[in-house]
Amino acid sequence: MLLDALQQPAFHLFGVEVKWAEVLGDVTGAACVWLVARQHVLNWPLGLLNNVFWAVLFFHSKLYADATLQGFFFALGVYGWVLWARRRPGDAAPKLPVRRTTRREWAALGAAAVPATAAATVVLARLTDSPVPFWDSLVLTLSLAATYGQANKLLESWWVWILVDVISVPLYLSRGLYPTAALYVVFFMLCIKGLRDWSRELT
Repeated sequence: MLLDALQQPAFHLFGVEVKWAEVLGDVTGAACVWLVARQHVLNWPLGLLNNVFWAVLFFHSKLYADATLQGFFFALGVYGWVLWARRRPGDAAPKLPVRRTTRREWAALGAAAVPATAAATVVLARLTDSPVPFWDSLVLTLSLAATYGQANKLLESWWVWILVDVISVPLYLSRGLYPTAALYVVFFMLCIKGLRDWSRELT
């Protein structure tokens, strides 16, 4: 079965097995972020593959909020793909322009993220054996907010992704996911590039 194959070790790093789910998830994740920074619509289908690989990886690493997050990412990925694929008649460029997040959008995202983080933390703490319920939940809610912003080409979504990266590196190190932790350092640098590139195109 595919799920069993994804759980097979690809190699060992510092005495820890690195599974194929992590290898494939990291490769598709890196390519996806690079394409987002370039505003290329193919980032979305590639991201859907990434969601499948990381859902398997995080579930088996007891990062249950991160695993659940991949399902939300998948739905938002379809949403973002539709938005980015819309084109002006006779124009090959994406229709959706880069813009700043409005105060109303910030308020709505904050109003959703704060209680969602608290609720997810309680659920993980009481109903699972998660060793890091708060940090796992925080990555979930911030990532959803960032993905919504990315789908709508909100410039500040890159700042939210940067915060996710800063939190995720020690989180994944704590679970022995060394390649993924290293990848999030790369993500951090790609986010800086994405922020710079999108700022240039701000209308």
